[in-house]
Amino acid sequence: MDYDRLVMVMRRLALEAGDRIMEIYNSPEFEVKSKSDQSPVTEADEAADALISAGLAEAFPGVALVTEEQAASHSQSVSTFLIVDPLDGTKEFVQRRGDFTVNIAYVEDGVPQRGVVYAPAKGRLFYTLADGRAVEELGPEFHKEAIGEQRPISVSVPDNRGLMVVASKSHRDQATDDYIARYAVKDMTSAGSSLKFCLVATGEADLYPRLGRTMEWDTAAGDAVLRGAGGEMVRFEDHAPFTYGKDGFANPFFIAFAPGVLLVK
Repeated sequence: MDYDRLVMVMRRLALEAGDRIMEIYNSPEFEVKSKSDQSPVTEADEAADALISAGLAEAFPGVALVTEEQAASHSQSVSTFLIVDPLDGTKEFVQRRGDFTVNIAYVEDGVPQRGVVYAPAKGRLFYTLADGRAVEELGPEFHKEAIGEQRPISVSVPDNRGLMVVASKSHRDQATDDYIARYAVKDMTSAGSSLKFCLVATGEADLYPRLGRTMEWDTAAGDAVLRGAGGEMVRFEDHAPFTYGKDGFANPFFIAFAPGVLLVK
C-alpha cells in the first residue's frame, strides 16, 4: 500500500463527505429511517457512504471494502481491507448535538494501520500520516487538496491517583459506571462517536472503556489514530490485543487507554 497516497485520499474523501453531511445537517429537516437492528439511518449516512465508497473503489480497486451501510460487505472474510463508517454517531446527528464523525481506516493483517476521523460540526480533523504518526490538522476550515497546519498528538502521561475518563454519551450503562468506579477518577466527560478515541489520543482523556456492542467500522479509524499517538486498545475480558477482520466484523468489549494507566479487571 502506498501510504502517502492512501492518507491523501482518505483525508479528501472524509472532508468531501463532511461537506455533504453538513448540508443535510443544516437543512430544515431530513429523513430518518430505521435499519433492521432498529438503529437510525439518515440520508446523510447514505450520501456520505456513496461518496466515500465510490472514491475508495476508484483509488484502490484491488482492496476489499467494508462499510456499515452496505450489508453485503459484512459477509466478507478478510484481514486486509478498507473500512468505513460514513457517519458515526447518527443519534447525535439526529438530535443535532454535533458529536458525529466520518471514519475511514485501512486495516492490514488485522491491524488498523492508517485512519482518519473527521468531526465536521466541531471542525476537528485527526488522522495518521504516511509514517504512522497521528496528527490533528488545525481547523475549523480545511482545504481538500492542500494540507493545513498540523500538530502532532500523543497520549497523556496519566496520574493513576486521578484519571481523566471519557465514556459514551448515548450508550452509558451501569456496567460501565461500575467499571469506572474501580479507578481513582479526577474528571469524567461524555462524548459521542469515535471522538472518544481522539480525546485519548490527544491526552485530553486517559481511559475510555466500552462495555457495549460496537462494530469494527465504529472503532478502526479511531483505533488507528490512537495507536499513532502512542495509545493502546485491548479486549476488555482478558486485555488481549484488539484485532480486526473478525467474523461479521463485530467487536468484543474493549478498553482504549494511555499506556501508563494501570488497568484493573
